[in-house]
Amino acid sequence: MKRFLYILITITLLSSCSEYQKVLKNEDISAKFKMGEDFYNAGKFSKANKLFAQIVPNYRGKPQAEKLMYLYSNSFYKMKDYYTAGYQFERFASSYPKSEKLEEASFLSAKSYYQLSPVYSKDQKETKSAIEKLQDFINLFPESEYLSEANKLVHELDYKLEKKAFSIAKQYNTISDYPASVKSFDNFMFDFPGSSLREEALFLRFDSAYKLAVNSRETKITPNGLVPLKKNRLEEAIEYYTSFKKAYANSKHIEEVNAMASVLDEELQKYSTKS
Repeated sequence: MKRFLYILITITLLSSCSEYQKVLKNEDISAKFKMGEDFYNAGKFSKANKLFAQIVPNYRGKPQAEKLMYLYSNSFYKMKDYYTAGYQFERFASSYPKSEKLEEASFLSAKSYYQLSPVYSKDQKETKSAIEKLQDFINLFPESEYLSEANKLVHELDYKLEKKAFSIAKQYNTISDYPASVKSFDNFMFDFPGSSLREEALFLRFDSAYKLAVNSRETKITPNGLVPLKKNRLEEAIEYYTSFKKAYANSKHIEEVNAMASVLDEELQKYSTKS
C-alpha cells in the first residue's frame, strides 16, 4: 500500500512539473497568470514568481495588472528577496494610489527595508533607511491597522542605533582612547536622551574622563600660552562624576565612582596648595 501511494505521489509531482514547464515555455499569458496564481495560493512562491515575471510587461494598462503586480511584489517578499520586494511594492504604491491594497503594500514596502537591517555591530545605513520608510508610512497612514506594528519596528530599529553608538563609545574606552570615548558618550547622551543604556553610558563617560585626567600631563602649549591641562581635565571629570551621582545615586557603580572621585579631589587639592 505504501509503495502504491509513493508511486501515485511521484506520478502527480512529475505531472505537475511537466505541466509547469509546459506553461512556462508557451505564449499563453492567461495560462501563466492562472497557474502563477495557483502556485502563489499554494505557497509555491518561487514558481509563481517565475511565471509572473514573464507576463508583467504584457499586462501593463490592463484591468488585471493591479492584481498581478501585487502578487508579483508579494512573491518576492515571501521568497525573502527583500531588496526587490521593497522596490516592487514602492512601484505598486506609485502606480495604483487608489488601490485597496495601497496601505498593505506601503507597509510591506517599509517592512522590507526593516528586514534588510543588519545586526547592530555592522554598518547601519539600511537601519536608518528603514526608519525613514516606516516613519513615512506612519505619517501617511496614521489610522492604519499596521500602525502598532510599524511603531514597534521603529522602536526596535532605534534601539539598534543606540547599541551601535554605545558600542563605538565603549570601544574607545576599551582601547584607552579616552578623549574619543568622552566625546562619543557626550554625543550618545545628546542623540538618545531617554536610552535604557544611559546609566552605563554615564558611568563609562566618567570612567574615561577620570582616566584621561589622572594620566594627563600637567600643561599644554597653545597659541595663547601654557594651559593647565591636567587641572582642567580633573575639574571636567568631577563634573561628570556629579552628573552621574545626581542621576544614579543608587547605582551598582556608586562605590566605585565615589572612590574615583576621592582620587580626583586629592589631585585637585595639590593645585590649591600650590596656589
